[in-house]
Amino acid sequence: MIGVLAVALALSGCAAKPVAAQPLRVCTTGDYRPFTFRDPAGQWSGMDVEMAHDLAQNLGRTAQFVPTSWSTLMDDLGRICDIAMGGITVTPDRADKALFSTPYLSDGKAAMIRCADAEKYRSLADIDRLGVRVIVNPGGTNEQFDRAHLRRATIVEYPDNNTIFEQLVSGGADVMITDGSEIRWQRTQHRELCGIGTGRPFTSAQKAYLLPRSAGALLPRVDEWLAGIRRNGRYAEISHRWLGD
Repeated sequence: MIGVLAVALALSGCAAKPVAAQPLRVCTTGDYRPFTFRDPAGQWSGMDVEMAHDLAQNLGRTAQFVPTSWSTLMDDLGRICDIAMGGITVTPDRADKALFSTPYLSDGKAAMIRCADAEKYRSLADIDRLGVRVIVNPGGTNEQFDRAHLRRATIVEYPDNNTIFEQLVSGGADVMITDGSEIRWQRTQHRELCGIGTGRPFTSAQKAYLLPRSAGALLPRVDEWLAGIRRNGRYAEISHRWLGD
């Protein structure tokens, strides 16, 4: 009788243990500051890294970051992660294949150059000239913009987006076209570089979080969380820390 009671108590104790929630697997490139960065030690930081932690906490889960690249992002989404975060621009092609959250930031393409060359490059037409080297990280919307708009300039592919701006500093390239938010961040890191078109960008775009079509039930939870952190000031707190005013 005592043995039966002990077994029953043991079983009831096991049943009482809460089942740990599955982590929220977040695909992110780790190479696009101020949104996402992975340092050589494997530590993650950035605005959308903070946002991912906040979202996961809201869902009662923990954030697990899964490295991806701009070239493999759409293939990785849904296969190895539940959501993609990290300064992802809303595009028709991506929207055809996956689901976007409510946009959380408006942005647009602009250019970064050496400040010493400011007189040479005042517009996109000045950039699209023979002999001008425009450096780009392949696989994302920067490359799409360059291929669509540059006819005379030379497009130089450079695979490491974490060190690509050093190529401008050292003279390995003349221009990089990217989002204004990244230009503003990099300007704080490289005072010898200046932006063109950050006040009036070449394009108008929005950034949002990307989910696979199979995750339709998660999308309203993400949108609800975004609306909530806008109301309670949490979004303003995080974005100001990484984007400034």
